[in-house]
Amino acid sequence: MTDNRLMECDVLIIGSGIAGATAALQLAEDEHLHIVLLTKEQTPLESNTFYAQGGIIYKGTEDSPTQLAQDLINAGDGMNNRQAVEILSTEGPRLVRELLIDRYQVPFTLTPENELERTREAAHTTSRILHVNDATGRAIQESLVRELHAHKNIQLLTEHTAVDLLTPSHHSTDRLAIYEPLSCVGAYVLDHDSGTVIRVLARTTLLASGGLGQVYLHTTNPEGASGDGLAMSYRAGARIVNAEYVQFHPTVFYHRGQSKFLISEAMRGEGGRLLNIHGQPFMHRYAPEWGDLAPRDVVARSIHQEMLHTNAPHVYLDIASVMPASEIKERFPNICQSCAEFDVDPTVEPIPVVPAEHYFCGGVWVDEWGRTNLQRLYAAGEVSCTGVHGANRLGSASLLEGLVWGYRASQEIKRSLEHVASPSAKTIPAWASADDDLDADPALVRHDMATIQHTMWYYVGLIRSRQRLERALRDIGNLRQDVETFYRKTKLNPAIIRLRNAVLAALVVAQAAWENRESHGCHYRID
Repeated sequence: MTDNRLMECDVLIIGSGIAGATAALQLAEDEHLHIVLLTKEQTPLESNTFYAQGGIIYKGTEDSPTQLAQDLINAGDGMNNRQAVEILSTEGPRLVRELLIDRYQVPFTLTPENELERTREAAHTTSRILHVNDATGRAIQESLVRELHAHKNIQLLTEHTAVDLLTPSHHSTDRLAIYEPLSCVGAYVLDHDSGTVIRVLARTTLLASGGLGQVYLHTTNPEGASGDGLAMSYRAGARIVNAEYVQFHPTVFYHRGQSKFLISEAMRGEGGRLLNIHGQPFMHRYAPEWGDLAPRDVVARSIHQEMLHTNAPHVYLDIASVMPASEIKERFPNICQSCAEFDVDPTVEPIPVVPAEHYFCGGVWVDEWGRTNLQRLYAAGEVSCTGVHGANRLGSASLLEGLVWGYRASQEIKRSLEHVASPSAKTIPAWASADDDLDADPALVRHDMATIQHTMWYYVGLIRSRQRLERALRDIGNLRQDVETFYRKTKLNPAIIRLRNAVLAALVVAQAAWENRESHGCHYRID
């Protein structure tokens, strides 16, 4: 069966978080450009950006680009791309002011003196984080989406899932296209409502699809973060780097064997202490130079080791002993509300917490302008790897990176579009599927996804070894073959696309972790 639906545009953006939305808004200033921004979710609000609690890096009252750069490098264990660090440190604060504060009017929290309130997070040497209480990402995303709706030349496609990037070397009916440099001319996209696959042809494509947290058993990421962009770009021939560097957030609310929601690092920034199951502080034993404000990878492993030492399923985070109840409620209203749903009151008792996967520091290699090694394909945000984070991300640097590279990619796309012709629909075939496709068995999909998540959590998690990684490669490699067969015999739906991408993303991470025998940042090997 062939799906003949065709859509053509100047720029296709896959993902609606801070990177994709920023790029779309900058490009939309040219009213002659037709921009298609798609998301597999019901609303463009739904993204990793929306759930970011802590804040976004700005600049402290006594701060400098050099000081910020050094903090980034220290947190990243020196594995950072120095050019990317310089770009983020010098351009980031300016873009926060020009775009988020002045243009999009994000309602950042103010001091009683009506000044921007700056807080501090782990591994920062000064208070430079802007926030909107404990829902910064939500406020930013709401402001950006409001602006997206105001531009007539931005076409928002919700509940549309990208299936694969369109590359002439893989898809063109002209077999001589295999001799041309790798390039991207859009994507095959599944329309959830109709079940049909659209050819979306674009002069330029920007990948801003977010992270891969859902390949792990415990994660702070929303359901949509299943490694789609990483998997699609890998299949298309994009260069992937630093995939072993998967950051685990130290403090996620624990309840009956499950991680539930993020407990912001800002709580420790405000003086919160980590306590073991016996109510004793322990971070001074693992990181005496930093204590509770050590880099995230150090804190996460310290909690893990303390849990093993005390044979406990979790530790505690105590903010009640150092902050008045009224201030806790004002500073962390959403966390307090979420904790209350599980009968925990942070104003009077410690919060049970465990580590969980939080951020993917690796991804699709991009240069200083967001260009990948495929012509016409750009990437920005968590799906990409600028190298700015090195082996471990500095707190609140993710939103800033998405803003900076979303902006920079848009500027380079503007400059290059005049030299880029529209792809020909004649050489890119319509999507074809077998006439006897079966409906995907949801039991198989759920079981396979659970297998991926458990394997990654226990074998490619906080602490790794050759034996664990070899087991992961064998198990996930075999599962990938089964999933590919399943995918090709099954009627397309969002769940089977998600599963196909998740198993490949997991395999890419496991392979990178196996190949890198040196421990750096959040990649920690005991052998």
